[in-house]
Amino acid sequence: ILVRALENEGVKVIFGYPGGASMEIHQGLTQSKKIRMVLPRHEQGGSFAAGGYARSTGEIGVCLATSGPGATNLLTGIMDAKMDSIPLIAITGQVPSAVLGSDAFQETDMIGVSRPIVKHSFLVQKAEDIPEIVKKAFHIATTGRPGPVVIDVPKDLTDPNHTFEFNYPNEINMRSYKPAKVGDPKQIKEAVDLILEAKKPVIYSGGGVIQDNASAELTELAKLLKFPITNTLMGLGAFPGTDPQFLGMLGMHGTYEANMVMHNTDLIIAVGARFDDRITNDPKQFALNAKKIHIDVDPASLSKIINVDVPVVGSAKDCLSELIVELNKQKIDTNKLEPWLKQINEWRNEHGLNHSMLEVVPDNGKILPQQVIQSLYKETEGKAFITSDVGQHQMFAAQYYFFDKPRQWINSGGLGTMGFGLPSAMGVQFAFPEDTVACVTGEGSIQMCIQELSTCFQYGLPIKIINLNNAALG
Repeated sequence: ILVRALENEGVKVIFGYPGGASMEIHQGLTQSKKIRMVLPRHEQGGSFAAGGYARSTGEIGVCLATSGPGATNLLTGIMDAKMDSIPLIAITGQVPSAVLGSDAFQETDMIGVSRPIVKHSFLVQKAEDIPEIVKKAFHIATTGRPGPVVIDVPKDLTDPNHTFEFNYPNEINMRSYKPAKVGDPKQIKEAVDLILEAKKPVIYSGGGVIQDNASAELTELAKLLKFPITNTLMGLGAFPGTDPQFLGMLGMHGTYEANMVMHNTDLIIAVGARFDDRITNDPKQFALNAKKIHIDVDPASLSKIINVDVPVVGSAKDCLSELIVELNKQKIDTNKLEPWLKQINEWRNEHGLNHSMLEVVPDNGKILPQQVIQSLYKETEGKAFITSDVGQHQMFAAQYYFFDKPRQWINSGGLGTMGFGLPSAMGVQFAFPEDTVACVTGEGSIQMCIQELSTCFQYGLPIKIINLNNAALG
């Protein structure tokens, strides 16, 4: 029943590590002609691989573990997905229903342990409930602000001797869960009024644009208005990195020009970004002279850190489309932006990144990390999937590799998880077996999930690993 439900949701790959409480689920998966079962070498690696699969495809990632330590080993990958709004289903085996709560062998209260770091969690209490639970889990994980969902399955409910009619619901209706999609027309009108008045505007987009497949709409808006645009670390690729309107990444590790623009702007259009601490530093000092429009599917994110003038609740794709329709009815004067764009070019010339560092020969004869990333960009013609671990190498990759398409850049943004790079690259390579996948890592991060090299070898995954060894956990 569980396997057929997963097949009905279009699952193609599951990253799972077996154990006593999940053994019957694995047996069920051996009978599937549609789902490929991949064995990682650690449950955490499996959860990261599922995350990499989800980030690169836009589809849901699925991982599987047994009860107790198997389940708790998934927690870092679950939290990673929660922080970056990635749709993930974590299926965990559980001790038999009769001994739940008795500290049985390999028992962990997975619902209690995971509750703060999931979008929702389900404990299966009757086997015949599994189809509806799977349908709800996939609906919750993929709609609104995406996120991880746990399905905890007690071992007695996977007994193959108990059979039931398989009835899979075509649709689900959850009264308490109705995420907004379309922006309020009044708020859209207010946003248009602010846009038409602005003389020093900027578009600030985040991972929400990529998660909602709204890159085309974002690009159309930026081209229509001729506004400069900056992305967060999670939003890289939402707007072409080689486009002259692009300011580079902003924030703590962002470009000089992007941060100067944010400090001096008179209007910020924030789309699918959450004004986190890596962007704002001290919120009391952030963009004090700017009006702020904030489009986000999660109402809890609006005015959470930075008070905004026009909050718009809805999906990035729908709200941007509505904004474009309304703006096309207006006369847009792009000439008034000339002084602002001239100032931006001065900042860029004064202190921008040097994207011609391959021509530099260091005096000490050592290779600069920027040169490694630029070599990688040149060799792959900017078309590779780039996964990264977390550290200095991650920031060099974000700064010096131009991402022209969404879902090219796969990294752990919110949680900053060392060990993410190699297993997430596995997930990407399983999804795109013919494409080039490169993992940029450091000598610290690579050792966190180094055992996944064995998985790569077993499945013949041609992942390229670029290790920027700075001889420090810096």
